[in-house]
Amino acid sequence: MKNYTLPIRFGIVTSACLIAYFLILASLGLHTNVFYSLFNAVITGFGIYETIKYLKIKRPETFTYSTGFVAGLVTGGVATLLFTLFFAFYSTEVNPGFLEELSTKWAKEYENFEAIVFLVVATMGFVTSLVLTLSFMQLFKSSNNLKRKSS
Repeated sequence: MKNYTLPIRFGIVTSACLIAYFLILASLGLHTNVFYSLFNAVITGFGIYETIKYLKIKRPETFTYSTGFVAGLVTGGVATLLFTLFFAFYSTEVNPGFLEELSTKWAKEYENFEAIVFLVVATMGFVTSLVLTLSFMQLFKSSNNLKRKSS
């Protein structure tokens, strides 16, 4: 569990940033425009990047590709899970009409629209975390290439 402390902390902070961004959009009345959710990938990506970077700086002797990869996935997973829980709470308790505003067509055609939206939010978060972690690990991995001797 000690190995997951740092990524869990970064995941909590990342989810707090995602929630704050959503609430700012909600206060401006822009939270029903799905295009603003693209910035969630930037917030999540920054959290994952900082986690891997900090882990490499803090433990350079034990840092491997797998430790960085797991740290990124845990950070993104925790952030996604907490944000999805908040999103579910917000859309069912705080603003029950939010999901109907979000997509009037879907809300009328599908019986379990709420479950579909929550699943989409969670899936987007987990997939974004996976792709960004793989991308960032290309920056942080150590090279296995042989170094040339200069003559």
